[in-house]
Amino acid sequence: MSNPGKRKEIDLMKLMMHDYKVDTINDSVKKFYVYLTGPPDCPYAGGVWKVRVVLPDDYPYSSPSIGFVNKIYHPNIDESSGTVCLDVINQKWSPMFDLVNVFEIFLPQLLLNPNAADPLNTEAAALLLSDKHTYDARIKEYCEQYAKAEDVGALEDKKSSDEEVTEDDKSSGDEATASASASTSGP
Repeated sequence: MSNPGKRKEIDLMKLMMHDYKVDTINDSVKKFYVYLTGPPDCPYAGGVWKVRVVLPDDYPYSSPSIGFVNKIYHPNIDESSGTVCLDVINQKWSPMFDLVNVFEIFLPQLLLNPNAADPLNTEAAALLLSDKHTYDARIKEYCEQYAKAEDVGALEDKKSSDEEVTEDDKSSGDEATASASASTSGP
């Protein structure tokens, strides 16, 4: 597909057709939030995360910038900025991938298969390696505290798609996520 602008629109529509809740920022196809539910049968089950997506001008030839807005406990996700360390997004991105791949395959697999050898959250990595039971319990605590669907807006529309990004959104690490994700190396 030769028109990156058209591809952005198509990928955004595909996400919505796959029943993902998407909140655009200023009706943009370049910046938006997607709500990700934790995979079943794992400590993340029942959690919902608001994930900020920023598509570069030359998307899909360059990878999207992906960052978790609400806190998540994971060795390969920076707790303060939400930056994701995932090589398929950061180094091995291909224009053959799309946003549905990111939300249906790449991020769920990251949650299910953390890489403690190349962490962004060293505390989570150390706990995973030393005490898996306590690690799983910590994930569940974070889900209960930070990833309830009603708290992240996944069940109800708390802000319209026309609304500007607020100062609260900026302070949640969104801007750091956008810039840090592009330069983050992955496992």
